Amino acid sequence: MKLLVTGSSGLIGSEVVDYFCKLGWQVHGVDNNMRADFFGPQGDTRWNQERLKALHRTFNHHELDIRDRKAVLECLQALKPDVVVHTAAQPSHDLAASRPFDDFDTNAVGTLNMLEATRQHVPEAVFIHMSTNKVYGDRPNTIKLKELETRWDYDDPAYEKGITEEFSIDQSKHSLFGASKVAADVMVQEYGRYFGMKTCALRGGCLTGPNHSGVELHGFLSYLIKCNLADRLYKVFGYKGKQVRDNIHSLDVVRFMHAFIESPRCGEVYNIGGGRANSVSVLEAFDKIAAISGKPMQWEYLDQNRAGDHICYISDLSKMKAHYPGWGITKTLHDVFVEIHEATLAAT
Repeated sequence: MKLLVTGSSGLIGSEVVDYFCKLGWQVHGVDNNMRADFFGPQGDTRWNQERLKALHRTFNHHELDIRDRKAVLECLQALKPDVVVHTAAQPSHDLAASRPFDDFDTNAVGTLNMLEATRQHVPEAVFIHMSTNKVYGDRPNTIKLKELETRWDYDDPAYEKGITEEFSIDQSKHSLFGASKVAADVMVQEYGRYFGMKTCALRGGCLTGPNHSGVELHGFLSYLIKCNLADRLYKVFGYKGKQVRDNIHSLDVVRFMHAFIESPRCGEVYNIGGGRANSVSVLEAFDKIAAISGKPMQWEYLDQNRAGDHICYISDLSKMKAHYPGWGITKTLHDVFVEIHEATLAAT
């Protein structure tokens, strides 16, 4: 089997490379290290690219910008992969506001380039897109909440398991990043429904793991743990530090991709996250990493929350488990903290 993955040096892309190379697949990675351009030296992913090249003989790196339509079309024509996994993106709310053309051209136009190149040259290929829960905008903040000692939680029994795929993506504030990802998400669905292609959009919550190049603008747990170990001040933006995210290890994300590849559907969407069991607030995360590292968290509170930010977001995994009953979360929240802690120590 031949697989093409965009954003192959990033968190999910590199996990895709590791996972499928170990299965003996021929894996082609597309990456041009735009994360370093977006976020500076801390966001640089070249180290991950070199790690993958050294580890896997069946991995081939392609220095390619997904905004370059001609290059994308030529790449798909030449490689003709059986599977396309599209993880490349501009992932930050704040950066999108300051660089709107770069954001939209990467997230929306880049995705269209990948879809159309796939349709023209390998229409039978499975196409998996890493979307985001930010396609729901700030509408999750309209759910009735209750304030607990260390977190916000849903105060509506309809959301006991979290947010389902039926939740509206309309009439809400998304940030420009969220809007560009909505465009990509809907286009992925449309290529499945209109052209009959085997596509899905995975609306990720907090995707994380030891290979995350986390920065303040993107990469919640990775950046938080880096700050703890370096005694660096961590800024909490609003909501009393009780905002909640469900965290899923990159390996469990890729395990779901494998399940979808083996039994694909057309134009599907899935909310992919850690679920309630892997949910954590910022304040709770401070305590968890302090217990592991033995170092208290250095932090300050800023009363202004980020525009469009979720107060509480937990993914309902029911649809994923119903469609793919062999899939489930294998990495606990504690596993995630320990692995990122160990990887951060090893890198210093």
